[in-house]
Parts: sequence; C-alpha cells; structure tokens
Amino acid sequence: MLPNLSLPTKAQLATALHITPFLLMHLACLGVIWVGVSPIAVLVCAVMYGLRMFSITAFYHRYFSHKAFKTSRAVQFIFAIIGASSTQKGPLWWAAHHRHHHRHSDTKEDQHSPLHGFFQSHVGWFLQPRNFSAPYDLIKDFARFPELRWLDRNHVLIPVFTGAALYVLGSALAAYAPSLETNGFQMLVWGFFISTVLSTHITLMINSLAHVWGSRRYNTKDHSRNNWLLALLTFGEGWHNNHHFFPASARQGFFWWEIDLSYYVLKAMSAVGLIWDVKPVHQKAYQAVHHTTPIKKENTL
Repeated sequence: MLPNLSLPTKAQLATALHITPFLLMHLACLGVIWVGVSPIAVLVCAVMYGLRMFSITAFYHRYFSHKAFKTSRAVQFIFAIIGASSTQKGPLWWAAHHRHHHRHSDTKEDQHSPLHGFFQSHVGWFLQPRNFSAPYDLIKDFARFPELRWLDRNHVLIPVFTGAALYVLGSALAAYAPSLETNGFQMLVWGFFISTVLSTHITLMINSLAHVWGSRRYNTKDHSRNNWLLALLTFGEGWHNNHHFFPASARQGFFWWEIDLSYYVLKAMSAVGLIWDVKPVHQKAYQAVHHTTPIKKENTL
C-alpha cells in the first residue's frame, strides 16, 4: 500500500520560503574556504556592512519607525532600497513590527522580547508564520507611498540584485585589475554573504541582548539597557535604554561620550540639506538623570 502523502500547506510552504534562504545564506559564508581572502574583498565587506547598517539604524529605525527627522521622497526611497539589501525585508514591515515592539515592550505581546528566551528574541520571532506579515495599521503614514508598498512586496529582489552586482564587480576586477587578486565568487562571499550575516545578527542583538546586558540610566517600564559595545557595532543603537526613554530623538547617544555614528552622519546630511527637522534629545532626558524620582518617559512611537 502506498503511503498517504499529502501536499504541504500554504503555511508550511511560506515557512520553508522564509527559513531556507536564511539558512542557505549562513552556509554560503563557508564558501570563504574555497574563494579565499583579499584586502579588496575585506574592504568591500566592511563598506557594505557600514552602508547597510547605517540604512537600517538611521532610516529603517529612526526615520521610518520613529519619524525622528524629515527628508525627501527620493532620499527615503534610496535608503529604503539600501536597507532592503540587508535582507531585513522592506521598511514598512520592519517599522510596523518595531512600533509594535515599543507599544508592548517586554510583555507577552512583544514578539522579540528576551522574556521568551534568547532564540525567540534573536531569530525565532521572524521565522514564525504569524510574523511573516506586519501590522500595517501601525505604519499608515508611510504605507501611503506606492513605491514603499512595492518594495515591501518585492523586497527579495533587492538582495538578489545586490549579490549579482557584487559578483559582476569581482569579475570585472579580476579582468581589469588582476593585481587585486579577487574574483566574482570571492566578492560575492565577502561583499554579500559574510557582510549580510554579520549586519543581520548584530542588528538582532539589540532585541536579544540590549534588554538583558548593560546599564539602566532611566527607569523605563521595559528592560532596555545601554551597552557601549553594541552601540559601537550598531552605530549607536546600543544606547537602548536612552532610546526607550525618548524614542523620538534622532540621537541615541544622549551624552558626548556616547558614540553614535548614525547620528553623526545624519547631522552631516542635515548640514547639506538632505534631511531636516532633526529631532533633538528632549530636555527631560537630561533632567531625569539628576532626579531621584523617575520622570515619566515620553509617550512616542
């Protein structure tokens, strides 16, 4: 008798389509064993990490999630595309989930709180079918742009194009600048796979580690913490307790000694007119440091 074989359900197919590429991306990093390393490949890896980390922290987070500054429609789309190349989906999906996080931070409704365990807070939450879509009612302000809705629906095209472009770059360098000792596959592994895996997991550490590891300057209702190492790796996002006290600020390192690379770049962009109305740190954040009774946190996105 033949076994009773059943076709996979839509939910099972959707889960496979989300988990399989994520796993393959990690396995692809092992390609470094065969492609080797070159200074130019490592340089491109670092540049891709920095460019995409800035796009996630400054635009996906501070702009799309919290509206910490204003910019033109063209600039918002350019950085939305760069952010999408990091394989963290589109800006509407990202920002909607993040706004949900701030509304329910460190409660059972918070999908990536460490209260649910390290794995769930780090990667488990976005690999579950219930989070494949997003609460788009929380992002109506940006969902009115058809190009952003298109990007959210077709976000997978951007990483594919990015990987292909890096392969072409490596092949061109192999042909026209052989002294650099690189090639298409080496550039693909270093420039895309290794860079992407690093930026993805370091970004996710804000969910899994910045609510359990570090110091608390402000008595917020959640468990957010400031962590200088995570702040360096994420261009300022590690000043997470600061951020949860006053989320609307474009600056997360509230004091001069709290390095916030994304904010410095945003200030430079403001100086040349690419962005404007950059929201500063509210005076409450400085007053609260000197009060024994915590000042009520700002009620923002």
